[in-house]
Amino acid sequence: MRAFLRLLGAASALCLVAGAAYAVVTIDIDLSTQRMHVTDASGDHYDWAISSGRSGHRTPTGSYRPTRMYAMIHSIKYDNAPMPHAIFFTGGYAIHGTEAVRHLGHTASHGCVRLDPRNATTLFHLVHAERALIHIHGAPRDAGVRMARRVLRRAEPLAYAPHRRAKTLPEWLLSPLDGR
Repeated sequence: MRAFLRLLGAASALCLVAGAAYAVVTIDIDLSTQRMHVTDASGDHYDWAISSGRSGHRTPTGSYRPTRMYAMIHSIKYDNAPMPHAIFFTGGYAIHGTEAVRHLGHTASHGCVRLDPRNATTLFHLVHAERALIHIHGAPRDAGVRMARRVLRRAEPLAYAPHRRAKTLPEWLLSPLDGR
């Protein structure tokens, strides 16, 4: 009987250890709302504003697992930009902290998912302690709007400018199509 109880105790302990080893942090990133929802293994929830890839620099969508993690790393590609608490999930794309917190909630990055530095620290420690699944979905809403604003700023003003000569249309454009 004692052997059976020891075996049962060992099996229970093994199940607890195995359960702890398979604890998972779920990171759900919605590009359309520019929000990240995180649930850790204990059931705690976090909801944070992000900034993802702006027009011409999309953030990849899909499901990923972290591939590399760095407490601090600097971007080789983008002028040695700091990437604190970086969690890389595919290629050169990562979730990391940013000092440009005024851009959170809008597309602004070159494809990475950026967070407030305090939130990036929290996420980094959660993922370091447990495994993680990263789900990225949606499409940014303001990528086209930002591009349109940029174009409008460069366009000529629509106000009347008396110092400029008015362009006249060619005669054939002004005449009716039926030949009259």
